[in-house]
Amino acid sequence: MWALTALLLLVPSSGRAATLEKPILSLHPPWTTIFKGERVILRCDGYHPPLLDLRPISTLWYLGHLLLPSHKKSIEVQTPGVYRCQTRGAPVSDPIHLSVSNDWLILQVPYAAVFEGEPLVLRCRGWYDKVVYKLHYYHDSKAVRYFHSSANYTVPQARAGDSGRYQCSGTMRIPVESAPMFSAKVAVTVQELFPAPVLRVMGRAEARGGVAVRCETRPHPQKRDTPLQFAFYKYSRLVRRFDWGAEYTVPEPEVEELESYWCEAATATRSVRKRSPWLQLPGRGSPLDLASTTAPVPQATALAPGNQPLSFRKPPGSRSALLVTSVPGTTSSGLQFPAGQAPTAGPPACAPPTPLEQSAGALKPDVDLLLQEMQLLKGLLSRVVLELKEPQAFPEHREPLETPTSHFAVSPGTRETTIVES
Repeated sequence: MWALTALLLLVPSSGRAATLEKPILSLHPPWTTIFKGERVILRCDGYHPPLLDLRPISTLWYLGHLLLPSHKKSIEVQTPGVYRCQTRGAPVSDPIHLSVSNDWLILQVPYAAVFEGEPLVLRCRGWYDKVVYKLHYYHDSKAVRYFHSSANYTVPQARAGDSGRYQCSGTMRIPVESAPMFSAKVAVTVQELFPAPVLRVMGRAEARGGVAVRCETRPHPQKRDTPLQFAFYKYSRLVRRFDWGAEYTVPEPEVEELESYWCEAATATRSVRKRSPWLQLPGRGSPLDLASTTAPVPQATALAPGNQPLSFRKPPGSRSALLVTSVPGTTSSGLQFPAGQAPTAGPPACAPPTPLEQSAGALKPDVDLLLQEMQLLKGLLSRVVLELKEPQAFPEHREPLETPTSHFAVSPGTRETTIVES
């Protein structure tokens, strides 16, 4: 019997310690602010060793950096501070910050993180549960709800916009009705359940034909078990209803319009729905090229005027993938050389102009011509004004002034000028 007991004591109990997750610390009642003198219960849920383990300490409690003497699964506390717990072989739990107030009025918020789509409950509580009258709730200093007497303020489905600083005010009869009193402000943060999805090209769908796309997103680590459904759209038309599958195959006839597709991710109850941007094709070649080739082909990156990658599509009359063809007497960027000459190795004589420089060079002749025309028009108008003021200074009949590009005819005694293009 003693040999069996000794054998049990020698068996290591930490064989799965490396895979243990941190315990979950909970608060009962679930409010982070209490009145002075009240007590709450903290509970640590995680792995606990069997009773035959020689080491009786299974739970450690921390108040700040101070180790508490209790090793029970649950403890009762009334001291303010940051509490954590730890079970054997597991990491330390997430903290719970407990506040103790001596005010007449406190605003209580949940200790646990509130995620998008979940209800957010706020409780305005009078000193030792005295009834609060003319109760107002405030969000970022703006009144959002009024109650005649004590009541909780609930946001059925919280959103990111519900984050902020909350406060409440009201009166109490102690013994007569008091002046309005305000609670301290409390910060509330609504956590993102999952980020906006991104639609990506996966490659050719050999079985069905067409191109496979995938709607990619991932729930928050604390909500990784939350199932998501996905829908796919072309422009504003629904092409596949919400389903558990995150992939969709674009039919072959519609491959040319891949950039008109987007997707949407949502929870099963549709309490949280988020859409992706339009599908962005790679900057080099089409998605079909990336899926059908096994080795990358060096290509010059084409940029639009906004320095954004251009999207390449197949010609309407062809269903084959884009190919890179070789033309004699040209380089990969399309530069031609005279017969018998080849481009020399080494650095280029000058760097290629940027899109901004190209656009500025193309506009310069037009700007110069416009400035010349404006100067000519200015001088002509000055002469017309002078002629109107002193008619005797000019002959009655004169030929229209000629310029290399236009004829300007001015009629005496009128303010109108006629331009006749040559």
